Amino acid sequence: LKSALLPWLAGIPRRTGWRGEMRYGLVNDLRHPDWQRYPRMVDRFVALALEPGALPTSVPAPALRRDEANLEALYQRHRLAGGSALALAPGAEFGVAKRWPPEHFARLAEHWLARGWQVWLLGSRQDQELAEAVRLHLADGLRDACFNLAGRTSLEDAIDLLAGAQAMVSNDSGLMHIAAAVGTPLVAVYGASSPEFTPPLSSRAATASIPVDCGPCFQRRCPLGHLRCLRELMPGQVIEAMEGLLAKHGVK
Repeated sequence: LKSALLPWLAGIPRRTGWRGEMRYGLVNDLRHPDWQRYPRMVDRFVALALEPGALPTSVPAPALRRDEANLEALYQRHRLAGGSALALAPGAEFGVAKRWPPEHFARLAEHWLARGWQVWLLGSRQDQELAEAVRLHLADGLRDACFNLAGRTSLEDAIDLLAGAQAMVSNDSGLMHIAAAVGTPLVAVYGASSPEFTPPLSSRAATASIPVDCGPCFQRRCPLGHLRCLRELMPGQVIEAMEGLLAKHGVK
């Protein structure tokens, strides 16, 4: 409702939107949704710029470029190596039903730490504790190569670090879409949400999920309390997806 209120108050003559949330009058170019024709969220937004009933014929993937000077400064500031690094984003602002368990992220981290990679944990200040939980699930000897950068970088810094990483595993979150936009090989983990609805828009991305009879529920918290969609998605499945992606794109 509130997203339609501001254009109405501003006196914008034509205000286009999908029917819903009792926005009659506020939206004066009201579209009637047939969601099967617009399976992805991006298609639903793009369709609002077209004539009623038109389907988007092509939606360009977002693209971001890294700042090389800032990336080098970040390596120095946080004492990071510029070689092989796996970025992990264990947070998701939407809620816990989008967050793969920290212990699963830790098993993933161990796999690449054992190969001599670094692991960078990224996120907002609210994700600091969650990222630290991933580190604490690691064996003592592996923690020195795992860096908790959650809350210690700006958004611009996170973009450059994701562009500098060799691979990234993330929940369905904003950082996942940023990794897709900079072209980093990416595996996106889905629980309560759907990879068909909000997929990473990149040819260098894969998704990981498991079928459950109660999902996708699109709820912030698991209505049944078991969170099977995430707890039963094992690290091995994500590792296999990432290994295939890296091999495909020639990353060792």
